[in-house]
Amino acid sequence: MLEEFDKEIIKSDEDILVMLDNLLEYRGGQWWDDFYSNKERNVPFFKGVPDENLISYVRSGIFKPGRILDIGCGNGRNSIYLAKLGFQVDAVDFSEASIEWAREVAAEEKVHISFYCQSIFDFELQTNYYDYIYDAGCLHHIKPHRRKQYLQIIYQALKPEGYFALTCFKLKGGANVSDYDVYRDRSMHGGLGFSEHKLRAVLEPYFEFQEFREMKEITDGSMFGKDFCWALLLGKKGR
Repeated sequence: MLEEFDKEIIKSDEDILVMLDNLLEYRGGQWWDDFYSNKERNVPFFKGVPDENLISYVRSGIFKPGRILDIGCGNGRNSIYLAKLGFQVDAVDFSEASIEWAREVAAEEKVHISFYCQSIFDFELQTNYYDYIYDAGCLHHIKPHRRKQYLQIIYQALKPEGYFALTCFKLKGGANVSDYDVYRDRSMHGGLGFSEHKLRAVLEPYFEFQEFREMKEITDGSMFGKDFCWALLLGKKGR
């Protein structure tokens, strides 16, 4: 029978990542299952409408029907919008409750979407496979020590001429703390806020900026838009 201290041996880079995971408060699939369990919860992105920036990419012709990965798809609102327009959609989320909700809505709307209940870190992705990858609010929940791995996964899965688009918290929308503070406090504080400087520092090794703006505040319910978020459109470096 091994002693507890003999079970906690760091032998690899992955062991370091797991150790850092365990330093922080739990926000795994079960936490998000509880979050999504009440569909009537007053959460702006529970409404079944797509993001305003995503709509703008489609209307401008930047996004044309092709293969797209929706990371952290939640209740499927962006995936369903794209599927109706003829996109081939793969949608991943590690909450079983959110995936069940998304499948129900997709069935009601009579659209085909391939849903996967997995962490993006466990999802098997082919290299140069997707025309587009969309992240509607995952980046600000990615732990700093996992961020490089997350962006490498996206970079490798995206076609050379593909686009990566995302929304994430501005400083006024998320926690105004440093990456170091996450570990000092042992908490992601509900989601990190990003300055423009920090986003550029994090993303520039992998992507070229096509559009960098504040998300538009939408109040008429026709689409989702909150001005406490950034909206970014990125091209793969080396394209």
